[in-house]
Amino acid sequence: MSKALKQIRIIIPILIGTAVYAFGLHYFVIPNQLMEGGVTGIAVLLNYAAGWPLSVSTLVLNVPLFLLGWKALGRGQMMYTLLGVVSLSAFLALIERLIENGILVPFQSTSDYMLAALYAGVSLGMGLGIVFRFGGTTGGVDIVARIVSRYRGISMGQIILTLDAVIIGISLLYISIEKVLYTLVTVFIASKLIDFIQDGAYAAKAFSIISDQGEAISLSITKELERGVTLIPAKGAFSGQQKQVVYCVVQRQEIRRLKSIVRNIDPRAFIVINEVHDVLGEGFKEE
Repeated sequence: MSKALKQIRIIIPILIGTAVYAFGLHYFVIPNQLMEGGVTGIAVLLNYAAGWPLSVSTLVLNVPLFLLGWKALGRGQMMYTLLGVVSLSAFLALIERLIENGILVPFQSTSDYMLAALYAGVSLGMGLGIVFRFGGTTGGVDIVARIVSRYRGISMGQIILTLDAVIIGISLLYISIEKVLYTLVTVFIASKLIDFIQDGAYAAKAFSIISDQGEAISLSITKELERGVTLIPAKGAFSGQQKQVVYCVVQRQEIRRLKSIVRNIDPRAFIVINEVHDVLGEGFKEE
């Protein structure tokens, strides 16, 4: 498969994911005055408080964070984030135009907001899950979480959850506590759907890679992912050949990249992936 085709197979799902996410925001969240976490949540607050379009505020708020991430994390990790941020703003602008012209009529509940909260959670979770699965992000607190996780060793899940809680708490100044409680339903549904699509979500994954190219794979993982790697000597029971087992634990955002690294070096490598629910050490949680 050519490099261009591989890129297309990543770019298209990220575009689909941001489109679904943008649809959920405009069709379910905004009309019912629900909330969202992260930088998108701040953009929603600005929409409620000052009438700023989501497409503009989302892009403006992400620009300084993107530049910070580019400097701290490097070009390689930020390219798909750039795609996610720009495409999200573009789809938000498109849907805003469709709503203004009467082509799309948002769903607005008049009494029971549970239906809106449930479908908001499904659409937001589905969109973000697709984006995350293919290595992209929609910017915002994901960038902050990556930087803090790298330099402070705090898990990304804890950072994102804390920042989301703060932003949703601030929203009490503009929306009723009833709407905040419905928002918590939305956030819960979205997080579960992200988990389902991502197959692991915030849980880490342990990779055991059996290959003749163990040294090369470990060096590439260390360089590109900045993750610790352990090389374990091994011997094939049937063939009698000496091999190496490369053992590495990564976060959910890094699963696809690690698979790609291994396949590019040794397409015949045998990979075993185990779910890890609790990791202590550098780059993960600390006691």
